[in-house]
Amino acid sequence: MKLGQWIGLIALVLSLYILWQLREVLLLIFAAVVLATTLNRLARSFQSLGMKRGLAVFLSVSIFFAGVIGFFWLIVPPFTQQFQELTLRVPQGFERINTWVDEQRTQIPEQLVPFIPDLNGLIAEAQPLFNRVLGNSFAFVSGSLVIVLNILLVLVLTGMFLANPNAYRKVFVRLFPSFYRRRVEGILSQCEISLERWVTGAFIAVCVVGLMSMVGLSILGVKAALALGVLAGFMNLIPNLGPTMSVVPAMAIALLDSPWKPILVLILYFFIQQTESNFITPVVMAHQVSLLPAVTLVSQLFFVTFFGFLGLFLALPLTVVAKIWVEEVLVKDVLDQWVCNHQQDTEFLMLVESPDINDIQELEVTQKDEDS
Repeated sequence: MKLGQWIGLIALVLSLYILWQLREVLLLIFAAVVLATTLNRLARSFQSLGMKRGLAVFLSVSIFFAGVIGFFWLIVPPFTQQFQELTLRVPQGFERINTWVDEQRTQIPEQLVPFIPDLNGLIAEAQPLFNRVLGNSFAFVSGSLVIVLNILLVLVLTGMFLANPNAYRKVFVRLFPSFYRRRVEGILSQCEISLERWVTGAFIAVCVVGLMSMVGLSILGVKAALALGVLAGFMNLIPNLGPTMSVVPAMAIALLDSPWKPILVLILYFFIQQTESNFITPVVMAHQVSLLPAVTLVSQLFFVTFFGFLGLFLALPLTVVAKIWVEEVLVKDVLDQWVCNHQQDTEFLMLVESPDINDIQELEVTQKDEDS
């Protein structure tokens, strides 16, 4: 390798290392870009009605904050009340089970008594685990503080991007060579359209899943059905894993009424997710974004491994954007062009082996036109 090639390789390795060290910051910036893209589309919708840009942005941001405040207002109070009741009833349930087990000990053969579990012993063994959880409360609070600071950073960046999106877009485009900037503009436009389509499809799926969950839980008589429905719809933004996480609090609250009701809740959520994955998502997302299910799952595992929960939450929009850049840059601009050039070289060698002066001149003229 020549000196210039070695310098280019070292610069590439150093750039990748710096990007890897800044991966969490870059992920927060991407979250702000997704949020700004969503609000910018809403603002453009208001502008199409005749509003000025400033008023449209203000109204879009106001709707967003009203939605966030409404979400926590619906979720936090009912869950706090229900889970406080749950912490009281679960020990009572253990005591009832333990009393029943003690009564059964007197009615079974002595040979089977050692095989009956001792709940008091199990609780005593689990006590160190509870103490460890309580001992890590300070770490949880400090981690929550970091989460709050990250959210504030995302919101501030979103406001900056919304104020003047074209300026930041031009800065990003200027990072590329001049001959490739128009191409980057087109790729960014495709990314923006795909993100807007994903947001639209995800919003429809969230509303449908949340409404179905709320209605089903209300029919079953589960407490806090509205809050659980909103939570189920929100968690549906995380494919595959989100629905599994949303069913846990619903089953826990259903346990307050009767021991069999959590089973019905599990069946209800299974039916809703089957309906969503087999009917809602194919119909809604067919005209929005096209991603293979295996690609979605692998992207989730990859991003949650390297970026944590935020990577899991942003796995789908990250995959949508990465898919566009890979198709446009790697496939179309590199691999497809390499195949074309390779075919032209092969045709030229074939002509050299069996020369025909007219064909050679025609091929040379074609290559000069493509180079120019």
